[in-house]
Amino acid sequence: MRLADTSPSRRDLAPRFIAFGVVIILAVAGLGLRLFQLQVAQGSSYGVYAEQQLTTERPIPVSRGLVYDRRGRLLVENVPTFVLRILPADMPFEVRPDVAERISRLTDIPARTIIERLDSHTGSQYELVRIADIATETARVIAEDPGQFPGVQVDLEARRLYSQGKLMSHVLGWTGRISGPEYQRLKDAGYYPEDLLGKAGLEASYEDVLRGTYGLEAVDLDSQGNEIHAPEVLREPVPGSSLELTIDTGVQKEAEKAIKWAMDRVGIKRGTLIAMNPQNGEILAMVSLPSYDNNEFAQGISSARYRRLLKDPAKPMLNVAINEQYPPGSTYKLVTGTGALADGKISAASRVKTEPFIEIGEWKYWDWNREGWGPLNIYDGFGHSSDTFFYKLSGMLGIDRLAYWAHQFGFGKPSGIDLPGEASGIVPTNEWKERTLNEQYFTGELYQAGIGQGYDSATPLQMLNAYAALANGGTIYKPQLVRKILDAEGKVIERVPPEVVREMDVDKSVLRTMRVAARRVVTIRHTYNLVDLPIVVAGKSGTAEFGLRDKQGRLPFSNWFVAFVPKEAHKTESDPNGIAAIKREDSDLVVLAYLDDTRTKGNVATEVVKYFLQLHFGIKNDLRQNWVLQRDNFYDSNS
Repeated sequence: MRLADTSPSRRDLAPRFIAFGVVIILAVAGLGLRLFQLQVAQGSSYGVYAEQQLTTERPIPVSRGLVYDRRGRLLVENVPTFVLRILPADMPFEVRPDVAERISRLTDIPARTIIERLDSHTGSQYELVRIADIATETARVIAEDPGQFPGVQVDLEARRLYSQGKLMSHVLGWTGRISGPEYQRLKDAGYYPEDLLGKAGLEASYEDVLRGTYGLEAVDLDSQGNEIHAPEVLREPVPGSSLELTIDTGVQKEAEKAIKWAMDRVGIKRGTLIAMNPQNGEILAMVSLPSYDNNEFAQGISSARYRRLLKDPAKPMLNVAINEQYPPGSTYKLVTGTGALADGKISAASRVKTEPFIEIGEWKYWDWNREGWGPLNIYDGFGHSSDTFFYKLSGMLGIDRLAYWAHQFGFGKPSGIDLPGEASGIVPTNEWKERTLNEQYFTGELYQAGIGQGYDSATPLQMLNAYAALANGGTIYKPQLVRKILDAEGKVIERVPPEVVREMDVDKSVLRTMRVAARRVVTIRHTYNLVDLPIVVAGKSGTAEFGLRDKQGRLPFSNWFVAFVPKEAHKTESDPNGIAAIKREDSDLVVLAYLDDTRTKGNVATEVVKYFLQLHFGIKNDLRQNWVLQRDNFYDSNS
């Protein structure tokens, strides 16, 4: 039997071929129309758009300004270092984990940190993302095998080198990568997402001067993000200016040696030593211990290391000289004595009876020796640092007049030094206590204020500046750390002159009396053998109790000593006691030491200043008294 033929006939296929042909014709016509629209009708506009997409602008970095000390010694410079960067467009997402792991093995940077840096980048995929500084050997390995590191580039970049390390860290500060919030605040000022920024110290205060002005260039890229030809410079870069400081590296080393000796010997956690020229406010040395190495930040400090620095109970990131405020203790008696003389409450010849204590109700306010000194004038009252003497003077003044004279000396507000983060201190008044605690001032609190206890607080720099005004005859200068601004060739383009904040509203004779009283502190041996130095020294020690009580209920105490010497510092036969020299207003050196929670038999700050003066004046006879620095089982209240 013959099977039926079931294949379609040509007559049956014809409609299908016709329909298919119509579809093809319509599709081709549509594509042709679209091509005509893109290439002819809108060709010019899309051509411009395409050209814009392949042209980008990028900054031309400039070298940051250098920093020198007052004698021209280089403190901060720029040194070449290899930097690892990644171009996100050239590193596909699927290979990022493997490449990050390879980089991690070479650099010890966690792979997740590298991925986080890429993911947090908010700019174009054609912008390089800075990862970290790398060693020369690491740079060589990456350069020799680029196939293992797609999108990775190694470039040379200038890195900050702080030649003195920890010695100058609190003064100079450091630079770091700009944060997201900082970039949002500064992008209109010419900053970029991967930029460096001064974060602390003078690097932060003089950011605008040191940074310079970045240049700008236009770069043409192909579709793969590669440069087509040499960039076109749109704006020339302007290098940053340099700084010449008031700091003398030699004096800074003397200060560090003096304070480090005492801290290491006794086990003190924190302290500062500052030296200044009282004739112009120039800081000659500012040491704060413990310190940190700002080179760690320049090299790219790890997050873990940074957290350890911040959590360290010794607070190495804190500049003790300016960042915190402390009860000033008996050094504050300068304010009380000056106020009582200036307001006519006493004269230089007046004698005030001192006693073992002054009693108010059930409270006894003791003199530090628990005996009193009998009748004293201002010279011996200041010299012996009699508490009951100054209780009575503060009672004569009242809290608001005491505050007035504190403000005259510069307490209660920042000194204005060219460093960030300066504390204000506290000068209490009746209005302050009502506003703060909703209470009136009590008489006992007034007594405490007169000897620098209670609510009063000051920074070491404020105290130094007050005694500088005493030494120079009543001029409050703004302390300064920068004296000149230099161009890229080292030529002076601006001098920073001394700035007078205020001439104190006080008769010159009052300050002359207080200078002689400060010399009396030394000559009656309240400061032990400081008088035996071959130079004339005047000053005041102080002890302040504050903090958390120990198991015996005692407060920790800290030591102050601030001193000044006349311009002609060495003793003479015609003026063996140095009285005539100290009456003059020509002192060019005032120095202060503050040490936190000392717990020693005597005033350790006095020994620190004594050692500094020996180093500074080349005094060979070492008069340090080690017994003063012995740790004690009781708290010596010697003022």
